[in-house]
Amino acid sequence: MTFDLYRDAHGIPHLRAGDVLALARAQGRVTARDRAWQLEVERHRVRGTTAAFLGREALPWDRFARRARLEDTARRCHAALEERDPETAAWVRAYVEGVNEGLAAGARRAPEFARTGLAPGRWEPWTPFGVWLGTHILFAGFPAKLWREEVVRHLGPEAVGLFAADGPGTAGSNGWLVTGARTATGQAVIAGDPHRFIEEPGVYQQIRLACPEFDVLGLAVPGVPGIAHFAHTGTVAWAITNAMADYQDLYRERLRRTPDGVEALDPDGTWRPAPAHTESIEVAGAEGRPEEVEVIETARGPVVIGSPPPHGTTPAAGPEADPCAPLALRHPPRVTGDLGFGALLPLLRARRVADVDRAFDRWAEPVNVVLAADTEGGTLHRIAGRVPVRAAANRVRPVPAWEPGHEWTGWHETPYGDLDDGLAVMANQRGPAAPLGTEFAPPHRADRIRALLGGRPRWRAADMPEVHTDTHLASAAPLLDHLAALDGLAPAPAALRERLLRWDRRMAADSADAAGYAAVRGALVRRLAAEPAFAVLADPPAYPEVFQPWLALLPRVGLALEHLLTAPDLYGIDRPALVRAALEETATTLGEGVTWGDTHLLAPWRALPPEAPGEAPQEPGLSGDHDCVLSTSSVPGLTDLAARASAARYVWDLARREDSRWVVPFGACGVPGDPHHRDQLPLWLTGGLAPVVTDWTLLTEEDVDHE
Repeated sequence: MTFDLYRDAHGIPHLRAGDVLALARAQGRVTARDRAWQLEVERHRVRGTTAAFLGREALPWDRFARRARLEDTARRCHAALEERDPETAAWVRAYVEGVNEGLAAGARRAPEFARTGLAPGRWEPWTPFGVWLGTHILFAGFPAKLWREEVVRHLGPEAVGLFAADGPGTAGSNGWLVTGARTATGQAVIAGDPHRFIEEPGVYQQIRLACPEFDVLGLAVPGVPGIAHFAHTGTVAWAITNAMADYQDLYRERLRRTPDGVEALDPDGTWRPAPAHTESIEVAGAEGRPEEVEVIETARGPVVIGSPPPHGTTPAAGPEADPCAPLALRHPPRVTGDLGFGALLPLLRARRVADVDRAFDRWAEPVNVVLAADTEGGTLHRIAGRVPVRAAANRVRPVPAWEPGHEWTGWHETPYGDLDDGLAVMANQRGPAAPLGTEFAPPHRADRIRALLGGRPRWRAADMPEVHTDTHLASAAPLLDHLAALDGLAPAPAALRERLLRWDRRMAADSADAAGYAAVRGALVRRLAAEPAFAVLADPPAYPEVFQPWLALLPRVGLALEHLLTAPDLYGIDRPALVRAALEETATTLGEGVTWGDTHLLAPWRALPPEAPGEAPQEPGLSGDHDCVLSTSSVPGLTDLAARASAARYVWDLARREDSRWVVPFGACGVPGDPHHRDQLPLWLTGGLAPVVTDWTLLTEEDVDHE
């Protein structure tokens, strides 16, 4: 295999090869060398085998992966692609060959392999499908339907909207398009940042892929060929955000055991066989005793929660009888055998927005909002992905599999959005995707971005960090209004209140007022959650551990705080009294001179935590908050630590690609101790962006034959 590898000052790989297959192989090989540990963790995640080297803490995910049949779905999608699109299947296979060529050298560089005793395994042609599936299976947040079920069961259906934040999610993003009419160059600029759980190594890989057919740079998903989400080809650029669409359903199943196996009750009243088998999960440190998990699939999909009752026992008929009755997951790739990989090569080959539009017609999941622009003045604002047509109830909570009326009857047509005054803004708010979803992000980020963009007549790519790093918190208004209405306060609470009412509502890391607001907010969230009306939601049914984050009461109260403070009535709860108590508590417990950055620290996830607490890097304090444009999410009432934030930031300049900019939280390399493992962190913290280098002569060539 012949290819050229160059790197810039931040170690970002720029690859050049003679054709698309050689380039894909090169991408796989270099990714394996830079991120071998990350790739192997992802490969094991889709197979449900991470507990074999990570221990019992990884077991909940492994159980879910087995029960959800992630590996089998990945295999199906690969087999279907080979039939439908052999060119793309061969391209994916070339990437896998490159990964296998680079893994051994990558593993020698990565200390995690020696620490766990893990040897790099062999990637199969279907493995990238599994990586994509494992990354996104919880992206649409179908476990939120379990929460809504609990809310309805305890508080009634009217409370579902009360707890919509307009909706907590596992992931979100900001993105905006400024047309040439609003820029200094006369060409469009696209910018934004995906909000994900921050992982080390990062979930996005900066990379450039060049061959005679195309020259594309952008943010790739390690383990998947090409550049799907955010890219610039020179003549066209695109970016995505989570559309907040609902495209995964949970079906409450009635299952029974018979001498011949397991049966499920279908909507026509017939009991039909549900294939079932048992799998073993090896667990490190378990003294050779594997965990067993029963894998069952009905006509709706794999059963991810619950199991049939013992033979001869009548199955429960509904959630009132058994809140943990079996639940089957139905999602498009399992139904269609298509993960949307057919879009990846056409995206790399795109020259105009029309090409991007046609490519995204092949997109499957996750369902995204797409913005694109080209050098001829073309723009695109659309939804991409597959959303089933079905009853409205399916989109809110689990539905009974044995009752007719909950079947999928087709696919929604693609909604398109408009540009307004030369701008398009996407921040997970209600918009073109509104008919496809149930809960969306509050409008604060989108409104703030649009207001900022409207604040000057002409924008340049270099100006965009002003938007990326804005920390104004519009969602603070309801709590501050409650504080303003209090009277008869003692001196200390009164002084704190006056400080907060004068506060500029910016969640800056060096702000003591932001810290005071966050402390009052947290105290109020804890008090609201302890109210008898809500406390019944504190102990959800014993669902598998992987679903528990969606069922935790404190985060739900914190993210819905605006609604809870402004609803006409809140089950008789005396909100002014709770606000007063939260203010008084904070006035006595808030440390002198404490700033938001003292407690709002970055808390990245690592598959293998440090052996001792002292070995972990001292993570920095952050500006921002959940509803700021600079979205750095903590869990009010529980912790100020920020596990979610910008997994990357980008600015695509259509006038001159070399004026584009990008940054990731840590660095291009996944190997601890490498100079490029965390070298972008200082830039990321300050809102800085690294230059996109397009001139090959300004890059450093690296020997690719030394391994």
